[in-house]
Amino acid sequence: MDLDVFVSAHHAQWDRLDALVRRRRRLTGAEADELVALYQRTATHLSLIQSSAPDPRLTGRLTQLLARARSAVTGTRRASWSDVAHFVTHGFPAAVYRSRHWWVPTALVSTATAALLGWWIGTHPEVQATIAAPAELRNLTRPGGEYETYYSSHPAASFAAQVWTNNAEAAGLCLVLGALLGVPVLWVLFQNMLNLGVGIGLMSSAGRLDTFLGLVVPHGLLELTAVFVAAGTGLRLGWTVIDPGPRPRRTALAEEGRAAMGMAIGLALVLFVSGAIEGFVTPSGLPTWARVAAGVAAEAAFLVYVFVVGGRAARAGETGDLAPEERSADLPLAA
Repeated sequence: MDLDVFVSAHHAQWDRLDALVRRRRRLTGAEADELVALYQRTATHLSLIQSSAPDPRLTGRLTQLLARARSAVTGTRRASWSDVAHFVTHGFPAAVYRSRHWWVPTALVSTATAALLGWWIGTHPEVQATIAAPAELRNLTRPGGEYETYYSSHPAASFAAQVWTNNAEAAGLCLVLGALLGVPVLWVLFQNMLNLGVGIGLMSSAGRLDTFLGLVVPHGLLELTAVFVAAGTGLRLGWTVIDPGPRPRRTALAEEGRAAMGMAIGLALVLFVSGAIEGFVTPSGLPTWARVAAGVAAEAAFLVYVFVVGGRAARAGETGDLAPEERSADLPLAA
């Protein structure tokens, strides 16, 4: 094949295709049909060039042109502010509500575990001795010690950002690692409860449990709830691997996995609020009752958001997954 002759014969069609692809206004019906026809012809031209007279520059040009034309033919859907609003008011709260049978028991068992660990550590000096030396324990629990100064040792904004990053990472790990049958999720959750139990035990043994709770409760209620939601969702994802129900395992994992990834975004926003409370409210000069009230109010608002807003959306059919038209097609299943 004479490449120069071939280019002279068809370059006008390629230029026309390029012009249609670059056109900013909406194409008419005739122009759309022309675009599809030119796309098919150019794809044939590219195939002929690659098989008979490969030229790197021409091949690259036509490949890029076809890629842009394919995008114009198939179309792309861009996220809009209405999608964001739908996620916040329907998708995320419905996904959290639907997984309540997993994260509510997770929260109850985890809280009981932290309390039990705290009691065990607080009533057994020999256990405390394995945690740190007596002088270090006194430095942790004394008035003005490390437990108290921890929340005010850094500028509020940077501390809030650091806390948010750490907690978002923990929640993300719970969601992502859930596919591994949920086992890593239990380990991450236990580590969090162990840290909380150590604080409860050491401060209670020093007679300063009220101070500790006054520091932890304002941000801890919402923070731990977010972690429990992430852990419960991760465990649910792990159970889907074991028992996908009537759906094919691949379909079930895809649906639950997409909902879990959406929840990761929503929980990051929840943890941002928690981090802001921990960075600005917990170390503030407000009285303890005011700081605790702020934490309780934030927790109550989240629960209302999930069980009222999310419950209503879930009963209307919302699952937190992509809209049906945005998912890949599934093969029909026999009843």
